[in-house]
Amino acid sequence: MGNNAYVLDANVFIEASRRYYAFDLAPGFWNSLIHYANTGQIISIDRIKQELDRGKDNLAQWAGRDFHHAFATTNEDEVVKSYAEIMNWVNSQEQFSDAAKAEFANDPDGWLVAYARVKECIVVTHEVPSVEIKRKVPIPNICQAFSVQFIDTFEMLRRLRVKFM
Repeated sequence: MGNNAYVLDANVFIEASRRYYAFDLAPGFWNSLIHYANTGQIISIDRIKQELDRGKDNLAQWAGRDFHHAFATTNEDEVVKSYAEIMNWVNSQEQFSDAAKAEFANDPDGWLVAYARVKECIVVTHEVPSVEIKRKVPIPNICQAFSVQFIDTFEMLRRLRVKFM
């Protein structure tokens, strides 16, 4: 990938579909994701797709039907190595509770950052960094620790110059 493609967290899809960009209200949002996926500028990862599939809803159907080609594999040696480094870092941080570390190990979040780090992508997430949070390992904390850029959905749309008419 590279060229600063945007790699999307599950919450980008989930929040949009449940709230401000519901499929019946804002088809332009979903069409823009497909368009930019077709140009290679927007992607996500296989482990995010697995998370979306568990929803068994319109979002899962859309991901499987219209966006399936944009979920990249994390089964590459460099990504696996990066993920291991991220897990070592998380486990060494006293800030996070043991429960938060265990949850993180079962989430796709570490894989998302590992993929973005290796492929030089920008992570798109609604999570925000927190130096005090103990109950969760925020994606932006990982991004900051490993010098991976991150932004939210709206900044991504602005950078791509998406306009809904």
